[in-house]
Amino acid sequence: MRARGSSIEAGFECAHCGRDVFADALGTKHRNHCPWCLWSLHLDDRPGDRAAYCGGEMEPVAVEVRKDGEWALIHRCRACGALGANRIAGDDNALVLVSLAVRPLARPAFPLDRLEHGDERELKR
Repeated sequence: MRARGSSIEAGFECAHCGRDVFADALGTKHRNHCPWCLWSLHLDDRPGDRAAYCGGEMEPVAVEVRKDGEWALIHRCRACGALGANRIAGDDNALVLVSLAVRPLARPAFPLDRLEHGDERELKR
């Protein structure tokens, strides 16, 4: 794991899966997550500034699709709970990205059995 403020221009070893990560990535100027497991470290307050003091592991918890159609990863810090959005990179693991995208369908926030009757009022109970 690298220290706060250190450069990652030469790449880094993923603190979560241990794989070597190269700094060069298509579609991003600031490599900030592992392309295999998509985990990150809480190093930035703003993209590329390396000013955060936390240093905790950032778990990928969701994806967002921005207005222009670009995808971004949503990370939650396991140490402090901070949330952050990071652009995906061209070499990110597509299977992991899609599994994050469909997670709300696989584990909905409400019981699906209440939908079978077509009565939306049932969801409010």
